[in-house]
Amino acid sequence: MARGWEQEGSKLNNKTKLLLAGLGFGVIVLAAVIVQPFAIHPPATIKLAKLPAGEYDPAVWGREYPLEYGSYLKNLEMADSPTGFGGSLKVQKSIKEPEILMNFKGYPFSKDYSEDRGHPYSLDDLKSSKRVTPASVGSCMTCKTPYIKDIYKEKGWEYASLPLSELFLAARHPISCANCHDPATMELTVVNPAFIDAMQRKGIDVRKASREEMRSYVCGQCHSEYYFEPKTKKVVFPWDRGFLPEQMYAYYEEKPAGFEQDWVHPDSQTKMLKAQHPDFETWSGGVHGKSGVACADCHMPFTLKNGQKYSSHWVTSPMRNVQESCRTCHTQSEDWLLERVKTVQNNVWQLQHTAGQAVARAHEVIGKASAVAKANKADLDRARELVRKAQWFWDIVAAENGMGFHNPDQVMNTLGRAIDMAHQATETANKAAGTQY
Repeated sequence: MARGWEQEGSKLNNKTKLLLAGLGFGVIVLAAVIVQPFAIHPPATIKLAKLPAGEYDPAVWGREYPLEYGSYLKNLEMADSPTGFGGSLKVQKSIKEPEILMNFKGYPFSKDYSEDRGHPYSLDDLKSSKRVTPASVGSCMTCKTPYIKDIYKEKGWEYASLPLSELFLAARHPISCANCHDPATMELTVVNPAFIDAMQRKGIDVRKASREEMRSYVCGQCHSEYYFEPKTKKVVFPWDRGFLPEQMYAYYEEKPAGFEQDWVHPDSQTKMLKAQHPDFETWSGGVHGKSGVACADCHMPFTLKNGQKYSSHWVTSPMRNVQESCRTCHTQSEDWLLERVKTVQNNVWQLQHTAGQAVARAHEVIGKASAVAKANKADLDRARELVRKAQWFWDIVAAENGMGFHNPDQVMNTLGRAIDMAHQATETANKAAGTQY
């Protein structure tokens, strides 16, 4: 009997050993899976360098952080976008979108509206812009240089009403390291007082933001919609009601601080609004923004060089770095992902172009109808209200830098509404004049 029990125990022990061996192997495999992301993105080995406050020369920062600086210099390169939209070539948008000339008629954007170049060109492009005149004010400098931190500290919002030419003398370097980093700690920081003010009104203290939130806030502080208060020229973000196009439009309808319009269209005699690159607002409501994917995750992806991990400071299309930007999350091939982006952007472009043309047509018809002596004033006013709103919905998409990819669903809906309102404006103007233009 004893020998039988020993034999059974021996069998049990063998089975147990096999089971434990299998479990051990499974644990090893599981551990490998768990640590894989960290193997792809190893901890940074950069030794922290403390730079003096007020050091805004990116070349000085580059001595301590050569990898980041080397990638920053790539922003000097000018090339077409991999998808055919955007890019960094300084090309007038009206060549591809002639409707711009009508829609911004009477406003400087009809004279000069080119594609944005990289951050190192921010001051040069501002100085050479045909939209800048001797009457231009300091507000325009808010997002063009890290010196805005010192300027605001010294003068507060008074700087906004100063001549722009005066502030050019105080700004020697373009957008660079100090726009986003504290020189002492290298922590991400926001220097635009307008962004800080806007977030405070929304109940958000930027100083308490997480690092992941800051990886979008440092971009959102400039890549956003804004206006200048008429009297003070203070820069304000219209976010009190929310980030949606209709919410920002509703905010403007309340005439904040007496602000009614950017200009009056000379043909339709409509009080118009000009949207300004609302990338942050559009991204916030998109699938990436809602999923916690930061701006920097796509546009400044982590890169490995000589075994060292760093964030690329070449702020460019993710389609130039699909492996680092997209395939850290997406499993599809580079070709598939590129084609997906192209498809979305082509669809948005076609609808955007249609919307812009419909708005231009509405301005033309309203102008002709207004010349009719017996035209119904109430209908004309209604037509102007409709074209003002239609252009806002078109422009809030057209001025955004993602050609819809930051939030395709919202963008397509917004453009559809723009087309509908533009057609209503045309019909209402014809009704007012009692004719068909």
